[in-house]
Amino acid sequence: MDYQALYQFLRQEGADYWLKQLPDQLDYALDNARHGNLAQWKHTVEQLPTFPVSYKNIVDSVTIGRMEDISESQQGQLKQQLQKIGPWRKGPYFLYGLHVDTEWRSDWKWQRVLPHITNLKNRRVLDVGCGNGYHCWRMLGEGARFVIGVDPYLLNVMQFQAIAKLYGTAPLYVLPMGLEQLPTGLELFDTVFSMGVLYHRRSPIDHLLKLKACLRPGGELVLETLVINGDENTVLVPPGRYANMRNVWFIPSCAALEVWLKRSGFHDIKLCDVNKTSFEEQRSTDWMPSYSLKNFLDPKNTHLTLEGLPAPVRAIFTARRD
Repeated sequence: MDYQALYQFLRQEGADYWLKQLPDQLDYALDNARHGNLAQWKHTVEQLPTFPVSYKNIVDSVTIGRMEDISESQQGQLKQQLQKIGPWRKGPYFLYGLHVDTEWRSDWKWQRVLPHITNLKNRRVLDVGCGNGYHCWRMLGEGARFVIGVDPYLLNVMQFQAIAKLYGTAPLYVLPMGLEQLPTGLELFDTVFSMGVLYHRRSPIDHLLKLKACLRPGGELVLETLVINGDENTVLVPPGRYANMRNVWFIPSCAALEVWLKRSGFHDIKLCDVNKTSFEEQRSTDWMPSYSLKNFLDPKNTHLTLEGLPAPVRAIFTARRD
């Protein structure tokens, strides 16, 4: 992937301190020797067929091309190539009539988030833990000037590159790194999203402080995470797995999370939405055929996980930095 437009953006924004180290970071992350499947995934993206694009829509969905633009055999070839870089967890995508039916209905989360955030038009946006970049496309569809997603999992990055190859040039990049690899005190972005990340952090306060450091003064944080019922002193620390996930460390109540945000230096904190994850929103599909949410809840009581803990409920907060 050509990163020259990204480098130019960082140069124009005065982020030379990141620009000096970013090419080496990308080279290191995308070194074939560091992951056994990376060379194969790269080859799949390189061999992905491209077709004329008569239609694009990233406002109401992520749709590229129309069914009539390609033949049935070409659509089959496209599906075969994309399934080589599965499983697909975030989406859905609609590509030349092909429905990439992902594990998560990420569009539903976006519908819950969008009414509560500052208009993204002309804003510089960072999406932390962005997966394959689904929400990044939707952010661009809302008029963002430039969108950068970061995610350390290389399969997600390769899936993004496949979609980007089909879409064409756009001011959007998904980088193979975590938030911790961004420079300290970046202060580059007008809006920073962290959705589905906080509970995976061993130090959630440090995560919030790092998010704040990426924001320009007055910038907006959009935070989506698992929560539980309780008061400002209620935090669940799973003794082992949570809904079969190993790396879940802290699940706060909404009241406790508000305290965390205040202690981290945020203000104008708003709880925008609380939603219990449903089997319709997270499920197994042909594009992600392994176990999903229903396999991780108590079959006799879906209000509990297999471990006997409260079933997943997610909250959306917005907040601002000084």
